[in-house]
Amino acid sequence: MRDYQQQPQQQPYYPPQPPYDPTAPGPAHAAPLPHRRAKRGVGLMAAVAIAAAAVGGGSATLVQQLTADGTTGASGVSGTTVSASSKGTVSGVAEAVSPSIVEISASSTSGKSTGSGVIITADGEIVTNNHVISGASSIGVRLSDGKTYEAKVVGTDPDRDLALIKLQGASGLKAATLGNSDSVKVGDQVVAIGSPEGLTGTVTSGIVSALDRDVTVAKDDGQDQRQQQQQYDPRQGWPFEFGGQQFNGDTGSSKTTYKAIQTDASLNPGNSGGALINMNGEIIGINSAMYAPSASNGSSAGSVGLGFAIPVNTLKADLDDLRSGDGKSTSRP
Repeated sequence: MRDYQQQPQQQPYYPPQPPYDPTAPGPAHAAPLPHRRAKRGVGLMAAVAIAAAAVGGGSATLVQQLTADGTTGASGVSGTTVSASSKGTVSGVAEAVSPSIVEISASSTSGKSTGSGVIITADGEIVTNNHVISGASSIGVRLSDGKTYEAKVVGTDPDRDLALIKLQGASGLKAATLGNSDSVKVGDQVVAIGSPEGLTGTVTSGIVSALDRDVTVAKDDGQDQRQQQQQYDPRQGWPFEFGGQQFNGDTGSSKTTYKAIQTDASLNPGNSGGALINMNGEIIGINSAMYAPSASNGSSAGSVGLGFAIPVNTLKADLDDLRSGDGKSTSRP
């Protein structure tokens, strides 16, 4: 207590400190030692400065890591992940991935169908749903920049509702990065990109609502769920079964069941074959089915936030078989 009471009386007698000369030796120009409380204050400020320097270094390391992640894709494809400054934003994902999503027009004797696809190689390999191109006599593809190509079927897998097509004469395309669907968690934010109702490059967002949903879809040409001009009815155009019930029409006698990612991101007919994407810009699923209840007037009420996507790991496990299909079905149990 005595030292504490005398400190205010001693403080005015400290002589003024001379200007600091960084070139002068320390001992000859050192200022008088401050009292104990001032010394503690200086020590605390020094500790804060050190902590701030440590945090700054960590931030720089994190920025470097994010930058590195943004330049190299998970499957060796450059430039498809979200930039460090846009990570975690829907706009950042849309900007990074939209050039890798295409609109597919498949013509057949029954009319024309519209779906979506995902570019997976720079020379024009595109993944889509089997039901988008099933029975097609010709396939046209429109890129996000408006360029159009003809495409040929490389291989199909009706059991997984997957197909691989290849653009004719394409090169230098921006391929998507295939992520890891095993790491997806319920509640993760996701983005869907596709061409619902022919509206090319439509972006919607939501979350992963559930995992491992058993979804049953048609796989034969007669029940191919395609969006047909003039006579198209959304309730009949994207049929699927879940929990023993049929939705959006009859799936027919030839059908297949797969484990799906459920999302509340808005999906509509035409989103088939498009991408479900995580916030790092990686493809985690291929959109394949949706529930569209009928309105009171008998028409479709549109998306109600019950969409389903084929996990991307299912696609990755199937790619070799699809590539070796030579335009024929490569389905397997």
